[in-house]
Amino acid sequence: MESPLPVRNGVNATRLRLPDAGPWATAMDYVLDRFDHVDPQGIIERFERGEVQGLGGVPITPRTPLGEHTFLWYYRELPVETRLPVELSVLHQDDDLLVVDKPHFLPTTPGGRYVAESALVRLRILLELPDLVPIHRLDRMTAGVLLFAVNPKTRGRYQLLFERREVRKSYQAVAPVRPDLSLPLTMRSRMFKSRSYLLSQEIPGAPNAETRVVLQRSWSAPAGERGLYRLEPHSGKTHQLRVHMAALGLGIVNDPFYPVLQEEAPDDYAKPLQLLARQLEFTDPLSGREVAYTSRLSLAELH
Repeated sequence: MESPLPVRNGVNATRLRLPDAGPWATAMDYVLDRFDHVDPQGIIERFERGEVQGLGGVPITPRTPLGEHTFLWYYRELPVETRLPVELSVLHQDDDLLVVDKPHFLPTTPGGRYVAESALVRLRILLELPDLVPIHRLDRMTAGVLLFAVNPKTRGRYQLLFERREVRKSYQAVAPVRPDLSLPLTMRSRMFKSRSYLLSQEIPGAPNAETRVVLQRSWSAPAGERGLYRLEPHSGKTHQLRVHMAALGLGIVNDPFYPVLQEEAPDDYAKPLQLLARQLEFTDPLSGREVAYTSRLSLAELH
């Protein structure tokens, strides 16, 4: 369902479903009641300025009766955010596809306390591309190659590549070494991520997540023997690589979630999670050519 309001400051308008009936005479009465913790005068002014619209761009005024519209769209008041001390770099750009190197600590899309400080919003503003949409996602703490669709007309062609698992993904990670573990190996398990719980979990059942783990080299470090691993996920579950490595007793260096959830603390930019989306390879659905996009970033533990 297309928003009638354009992207503003790099952020999409928010959609709200309205009840068919209730104790509210108007749509605005319902919004004021639902968001009574928000500045009511500011809400009223947005309705008066025509900044609240229904499907097709019909303005919803302070007098629009409840039940006249199923959905309305409005602009959120954005929080004041401190700019994160990390930067994106562009690896490739054409009329249909944008490929970037996402740094550690920057989320892919707006969420929680990060709105303007997300890769999507930064890039929309920087490159003046309001229709930009991520084709896939990387965790906030993971760095590396990230793809965005530039053209809404061809977006679906690229999204299908990920849905059909036709993208070959290769990650790098630094983690401890287990001399007793025979590598390479392929981890398979059933993973579940609840919307109400921070961590992903492995549960009984048919596997829905698969990762190939390869040890490329190892070295001695003050904290013990370290290894550089190549991780090749065949699926894309939330935190999949981090969960599978922890399950092997190879928790990725500087991971605050797995194998043990650490107490919440401010980001330590000197200790990023040692996980990098190193390369994506696939057959471009528009040109038919085999392409490979490789990160120019490197993990701090390898320096």
